[in-house]
Amino acid sequence: MSTTQEKTSSSQHNDSHHVISVKDLVLGNMRSYGIYLALIVIIVIFQILTGNRLLYPNNVVALVQQNAYVLITAIGMLMLIVATHIDLSVGSVIAFIGGLGAYAMMNWGMNWFLTIVFMIAIGLLVGVWQGFWVAYVHIPAFVVTLGGMLIFRGLATLVAGESIAVRSAPFRSIAIDYLPNVFGFWGGLDGLTLVVGAVCIILFIWMQLRKRANAIKADVPVESSAWTLLKCVIATLLIGYVTYLFAGSGNSTEGGIPIMLVIIVALVGVYWFVLNRTVFGRDIYAVGGNRKAAILSGVDTKMVDFKIFLNMGFLTAIASIAVLSRLASASAATGQGFEMDAIAACFIGGTAVFGGIGTIPGVLVGALIMGVLNQGLSIMGVDASIISTIKGLVVIAAVAYDLLSKRKKA
Repeated sequence: MSTTQEKTSSSQHNDSHHVISVKDLVLGNMRSYGIYLALIVIIVIFQILTGNRLLYPNNVVALVQQNAYVLITAIGMLMLIVATHIDLSVGSVIAFIGGLGAYAMMNWGMNWFLTIVFMIAIGLLVGVWQGFWVAYVHIPAFVVTLGGMLIFRGLATLVAGESIAVRSAPFRSIAIDYLPNVFGFWGGLDGLTLVVGAVCIILFIWMQLRKRANAIKADVPVESSAWTLLKCVIATLLIGYVTYLFAGSGNSTEGGIPIMLVIIVALVGVYWFVLNRTVFGRDIYAVGGNRKAAILSGVDTKMVDFKIFLNMGFLTAIASIAVLSRLASASAATGQGFEMDAIAACFIGGTAVFGGIGTIPGVLVGALIMGVLNQGLSIMGVDASIISTIKGLVVIAAVAYDLLSKRKKA
């Protein structure tokens, strides 16, 4: 009996020994938790300043639809910055691809689906063009994409001129419509959205419990059960509230989950997997962390550089489709400053200025912060020049915080 008690006591001692304290968890993840807290604070501030209009259901949908280009291009920009590159041509390329897409529908009679394929193909070609100069001719990405910014803005002017209208209803529906209301409305709320929200909550809780169980099984340090429970409660409340907002959006005939949100979630899922679960993703971080060491380890750095620009071309094309669909017209002026929003989202989201560090969740939070700034200041009727100034100050503050926090650790 005493032997059994000793074993039980020893087991309990080992379990407690491997539990990470809440204090250590918070201090160890201060940067990432700080970003989430900043997003919540900014939302609360603008909710007050806009007279509670920021979180109207339709305004939340508009936040996703109008800022989809930031969420999409920031994913590609993350890969570039992690690998110590940059892309200054994003806005011009969006204008160029959008102009070609609108021109193809207007003058060639191309249907909406083929137009999407055509635009993606053009985006990939742009990625090949810029990736070649960076990866194989070794021209700095800053120079190549600065030249690309001028080249593609000029080509966009030639193709689109002042404006080309888009009349295809299916194409325009990409950015402004919702998923079909297959379950009807439940008490004025979209049934499909409520089901998806419930599934998301269940999945989050299951993933947290599975993660903790795997850590215990592997005998590695694990967060306390109280901390896991707290995360599950907070996530349930947040997901539930966001679900309620989306479910209450739209009008009496349609509403719920915007098509653009589905596209963004799909891209986030795919690229999170690429960066965290594939050799290519690990190579990107290796190149950004120490290019010489990566070469000595056998990483084909040229191919890595080429592929990330190819991915940037693809994502820029997707962003161009979203912008063209929402605006229902193409013009040479489209996309002004879009690259700066994508770069800002990365830096605000914790991507290191000198490469090697950056995550998809962090960049998404950074993109949402930029989106909330755009949406909130727009609702308040703030002048565009003031909006630009505020966003610039936010970027400088984010980078300064990142650099200062690293100096303290050193």
